[in-house]
Amino acid sequence: MQLARVHGKATATVKAPALKGWRLLLVQPLMVDGSPDGYPMLAIDNLGAGVGDTVLLTTDGAAVKDIMKTDASPVRYAIIGIED
Repeated sequence: MQLARVHGKATATVKAPALKGWRLLLVQPLMVDGSPDGYPMLAIDNLGAGVGDTVLLTTDGAAVKDIMKTDASPVRYAIIGIED
């Protein structure tokens, strides 16, 4: 798990069938001190996170497949919590 900050939404005109109904957000992973950790990435979201929110990501592909209830998912990152 890792903290990240939401930078925006992604729009896809064509996407894998497993992604139907899932929001794609651009998130920047964060270090403990709040500085960027690596490159921004796409994550799925069903919690309603918005731009500027600090979120908790899971980077476990198997956990994401369990969340999405499918084995045919290309997703690796999912938002599993929003910081209060």
